Amino acid sequence: MTVAGVAPATRQRRQIAVLPGDGIGPEIMAAACEVLSALGDFEVVEHSIGGASIDASGSALTPAVLAACRESDAVLLGAVGGPKWDSTDPDATRPEQGLLGLRKGMGLFANLRPVRPTAALLDASPLRRERIEGTDLLVVRELTGGIYFGERGRRGEVAFDTCSYSVAEIERIAQIAFRFARRLVTSVDKANVLETSRLWRETVERVAGEHPQIELEHMLVDNAAMQLIARPTRFDVILTENLFGDILSDEAAMLTGSIGMLPSASIGVGGPGLFEPVHGSAPDIVGTHRANPLAMFGSVALMLRYGLGAQALAARLESAIERALADGLRTADIGGAASTEDATKAVLASL
Repeated sequence: MTVAGVAPATRQRRQIAVLPGDGIGPEIMAAACEVLSALGDFEVVEHSIGGASIDASGSALTPAVLAACRESDAVLLGAVGGPKWDSTDPDATRPEQGLLGLRKGMGLFANLRPVRPTAALLDASPLRRERIEGTDLLVVRELTGGIYFGERGRRGEVAFDTCSYSVAEIERIAQIAFRFARRLVTSVDKANVLETSRLWRETVERVAGEHPQIELEHMLVDNAAMQLIARPTRFDVILTENLFGDILSDEAAMLTGSIGMLPSASIGVGGPGLFEPVHGSAPDIVGTHRANPLAMFGSVALMLRYGLGAQALAARLESAIERALADGLRTADIGGAASTEDATKAVLASL
């Protein structure tokens, strides 16, 4: 399936903006570039973001880097953040501001996180095999609205963060969810408490009327968190707002055995998309060669499929990852001892 508004690039040699970022980001990005080089002739241009950019320029995302990303055919991101830049100062520059600024500046309002446990890893999940076998779901998370982008601040001893959504913001993310659904859209909200959720529910119901072949159900977020663990195979597409999607997609990652296995795509209408693993910068394992690059490789596959329209290359890479796992590849997070380099070599060999 292709995404409306995300057209294959027209350059003869596709230009990929590469943002290694912080922590293990540079390690998994180096591995991804090896795999990308084995798949074809791509022009890879590296830029700084997050903490690395703060150290170099004082800004988590410079205007020049944002412009370069907009002009590329696709953007690959490693990870941002780390204890070096942690602060309780509300005015401090944070690495995460670079990621939020990139999403907003590129108009990337939809985050797609597919969750499909690999057959070889069904026993790696903390849940029983029979509970997760057959899981094949997609989390569609609204990415540029809600509490992460609302007014915030402090007044004396009171802090506040404002959550707001417009009908137009809800409509466009709902359209993406219904286009990807095969049978069911589960719209997750907190309509028993939040006014934004009530507007969300009303708007999603109107959009559902344009897709009569797809069933719609509403589910409160606390129930959804429970059902993801109790009955993950019941879901097809989970549609939700920014904060809820951030939490639920990380929970869903554990169905695959490790958050180190989950890729994601962030898309808009036209222009390049942003592709990144769901996991963070993992500062505790930097330099130990224990970082699992498979979520990064999966993000490359999503980039090939949805960003560049290279379906055959995406399928080749996804098959190579599955073959490597079937042949016994296991990094530390999924119960093995393979290093980042070992995992990269295994996938390259499977290619």
